[in-house]
Amino acid sequence: MMPAFHPDRPPRRMRPLQALHHFRALARNADDTAQVFLMGECLPNRSTRRIGVDFCLSSLGQDLMTSEPALAPLLDDHERLLAFGPDSVAHAYVAFMRTEGLTAAGLVAASQFPGQVEYADQMQWFVNRLRDSHDLAHVLTGYGRDPLGEQCVLGFTSGQYRDWTETIIAWAGTAEFALRVPGRAPFIGAVAEARRNGRAAQAIFRQNISALLAEPLPAARRRMGIGEPSVYRRAHARLREQGIDPYRIGGPARPVTAPI
Repeated sequence: MMPAFHPDRPPRRMRPLQALHHFRALARNADDTAQVFLMGECLPNRSTRRIGVDFCLSSLGQDLMTSEPALAPLLDDHERLLAFGPDSVAHAYVAFMRTEGLTAAGLVAASQFPGQVEYADQMQWFVNRLRDSHDLAHVLTGYGRDPLGEQCVLGFTSGQYRDWTETIIAWAGTAEFALRVPGRAPFIGAVAEARRNGRAAQAIFRQNISALLAEPLPAARRRMGIGEPSVYRRAHARLREQGIDPYRIGGPARPVTAPI
């Protein structure tokens, strides 16, 4: 069995000024995904780590570690996923990924940068699971890949596992929209609603993803207690009333989960 923490995994200390440096670099180049991970290295979070440890050591976590050692190959097997019913989570996921031109393997590649070290321990499995379920979170929550939708997904997932890096990016990006985009679209309210929804719903990382993909999407949302993205939709409607395309308001690129 893999250890919870590899003996070579170094302890991390809080470095807020260095985190600010990486955040500014991300703001200058929204495609520099490595800055998200580097921010995470500077912002260790005891709550997130405790959530990860408790999950990994639980019977559910141990079972999923065996049955789902990696999510990316499962999620990229579109032919297998399309064998489920047309109303399934799997069908909605494949449609989303193909429409957006995405793959789970591509998200894995985007998360890797020179000097990054992965450790053969349970926490690495947990971190990878959070990363690989990012696009599935879009499908389950109803938030699109528009800039506000990305911030809302980060608000939702950070509400589930208390990730500071995702929280900072979500609020900072949303504050930028509120200051820069004309009109009164409820950007901040949309992210606040997403965080509430994330805290109230069953955690995505705790799901048996193979079984979840086979469920009808509306039933899966009800079972998991995922609330409607009402304020997000209202923000889109407000933008369109003003002739603004919600997909062209700018903002940070789609981040992936930083290490804890």
